Formats: sequence, C-alpha cells, structure tokens
Amino acid sequence: MATSLGSNTYNRQNWEDADFPILCQTCLGENPYIRMTKEKYGKECKICARPFTVFRWCPGTRMRFKKTEVCQTCSKMKNVCQTCLLDLEFGLPIQVRDTGLSVKDEVPKSDVNKEYYTQNMEREIANSDGTRPVGQLGKAPSSSDMLLKLARTTPYYKRNRPHICSFWVKGECKRGEECPYRHEKPTDPDDPLADQNIKDRYYGINDPVADKLLKRASTMPRLDPPDDKSISTLYIGGLGDTVTDGELKSHFYQFGEIRTITVVQRQQCAFIQFATRQAAEMAAEKSFNKLIINGRRLTVKWGRSQAARGKEGIKEGVSEMGTRLDPVPGLPGALPPPPSLDEEAPANYFNLDPGTSPSVINITLPPPPGINPPPPGFGPPMFHPMAHMAPPMPPPMSMRPPGQIHYPSQDPQRMGAHAAHGSRHGE
Repeated sequence: MATSLGSNTYNRQNWEDADFPILCQTCLGENPYIRMTKEKYGKECKICARPFTVFRWCPGTRMRFKKTEVCQTCSKMKNVCQTCLLDLEFGLPIQVRDTGLSVKDEVPKSDVNKEYYTQNMEREIANSDGTRPVGQLGKAPSSSDMLLKLARTTPYYKRNRPHICSFWVKGECKRGEECPYRHEKPTDPDDPLADQNIKDRYYGINDPVADKLLKRASTMPRLDPPDDKSISTLYIGGLGDTVTDGELKSHFYQFGEIRTITVVQRQQCAFIQFATRQAAEMAAEKSFNKLIINGRRLTVKWGRSQAARGKEGIKEGVSEMGTRLDPVPGLPGALPPPPSLDEEAPANYFNLDPGTSPSVINITLPPPPGINPPPPGFGPPMFHPMAHMAPPMPPPMSMRPPGQIHYPSQDPQRMGAHAAHGSRHGE
C-alpha cells in the first residue's frame, strides 16, 4: 500500500486481518486439498474501500485462479461469498434473495455514511453468535417458496472455467493446448449477461443474472390437483440411492396421516398415499419444486388411478412406471374379434383359396421304414380322395381360427398343402 505504516494509525485499526476466507462451495472447488496464498492488506475492498487480506487459489484442474474481492465485514453484512457475491445459503444473487424475502436493506453509498454504517455493523457482528445474518436480513424469514424453487442444490463448477482467449478469437494465439485460456467462440456482445458489475450485484440493483432468474420464477409451472377426488397419492421421483422411505416419512408426515409409502428402488421413485385428499393437496402445494432431501431436488407429481394408467399405457405404449415401450418386430397385429354364435363361419381351417375343390387335395404319407413303395399304378391308394369321405365335423365356435393368417403355423405354404402338388397325387 502507498500509506506508510506509521501514519494514520486510527484507520489502520479497521484494516482486516483474517486467517481464512468466507467462500461458497462452488468458488472453493471440488478438490479437498487446496493451496492458497495469503497477502495481508493486499488490496482494498471494492465496496467499503478498506484494505483487507487477499486470498488467491486455483479451484481445480483447468480452472482459472480466483481471489477474494470484498472484505469479510461486507461479506457478513449481506451473507454472501467474498468472491462471487452470491448468497451462501441459496446460491442466488442478492437482488433475488431480497425480493423473495421482501427485504429492503439499503447500504449507504457515500464515503462518510458508508464508514459510519460499517462501524455499526461491525459492532453488531461482534455481539452476535455468528450463526445468523445481522441487520435487516437477520430479521427476515428464513426462506420463501420462490427461493426454494430457484435455489441451487449442487455446486456449479463450470463457473470457474478460464476466460476466453482474446488472441484465439483474433486468430493470433500461438500457445495451442498450452494456452491457459479457453479457445471458444465468445457469446453475443449484446447479451445482458455479458455486462455485469460487482457493485450492482452487491447493492442488488440492475443485476442481469437476477433479472433472468426473476423472469424464470414468474413463468414456473404449477401443479394442479386432478379432477378425480379419489386420488390421494403423490409420485416422488429422482430419489437416487441416498433417499430412504424414513426420510420421506419425516418430511411428509407434517401434512397429514400417511397410509402407505412404496419405494421403487429400480426406478428411483416412490409413491406416498395419504389418508385424506386434503393432506395430499397440502403436501403437493408445499413440496412442488421445493423438496430437497440430502442435497437432491426431488420431483413431485400427482399419482394416477389404475384405470387411467391402463388406458394411457395401451393408448401411448408406455408402462405403468412411465417408460415408453419399443415395438417388437415380427409380432402379429391385434386379432379380429371372434365371430358371433349366430354367424355361419366356413370350415376353411388352412385359409385356402375358396375356388379350390377339396377333392384335389390329397396328402400322401411316406411308407414305413423297411418297406419299399409299390411301383406307380400298382397297389391300392394309401388314402382315398377326400371327395368320397364325409365332410369333417367343424370344431366348436370358440376354437375356430380367424379368417386371416396371423401366425406362421397357420400358413398353408409351410404345412405343405399346395393345390398343384395335391392334384398330381390325385391323378
């Protein structure tokens, strides 16, 4: 710093000296073993302009180096990360969080008022236990429905990627794969997300990321209860391997009496049946797009009745679990309805041409083993023509085959009943 160590000792009492930064999990990175550099009074805070201890680290492989941007006092006043300035509890911008909690915390922007406000907040932070935020944020409710819908449940490490290489965009980068910056096409310069200001994010005004999230919250879908009043079952999806039926019961028992909880581990889902429809509606309203168990955001939907599920499955070709079934090649189509009892069905069991006379159809069996067949023209015929025989008795109506060929066993070409071949034997 330009200020000497011996001058302005009163202001130096307010300079910050910390041992570890206040960071969110995304900025800290996924590597549990991380190396940080610490520079005492390395820079001035971008909000209150007081010198503070700067930490610098690399959050992971092929990631850019990150450092703290604001002091810990400003971070504790808003309960945000020192690097990305997002809320530590929900992972959302300050503007979205204050809108969801209906908090209007205006920090002074002039130098004198800002210094006075910061000293008062430091005194309040020192007198608190450190478990809850201070100021207007500490007096606000703990959460809201909008924040639970928009909250991020897992770290977003993609935010730590390097910046785009400006030399590569101009076609002048000569580092190749060794370049620490990204070789990607930049986004549209007219995109509002490309113009972000750290002070606007801290004060909660004109934040393009917050505007995008607020628009998303206004267009979120709703879960309307079904018209069938007999349905009192909720479908819970996305359980994974960590969520158990006991954890589901501990969350849903507050809405009313639970009749059954069925967990389908193979499909990673569960069905919760309530004793009353009123309890199911309250559980669906309080849990839709807000249910987070063990860090997983679960899907909440209304169950369906057995009759509706069967009709929908037959109509759309889906199973009861909701998975679409692929058609199996080679299977016959739907069989036609059987003829009524008052109809006179023809006794054509092999689906032969109606114009073919049954007298020309002769089937000659081979002789037994060890006996030579007689020469042509000698010996009695092994089978008499079908014309001299009495017509066969038709089978019962319930066992009559359909008129069309549906299975290979009904194909006369595979049975050997050729009209031309039978006529030669008859001659």
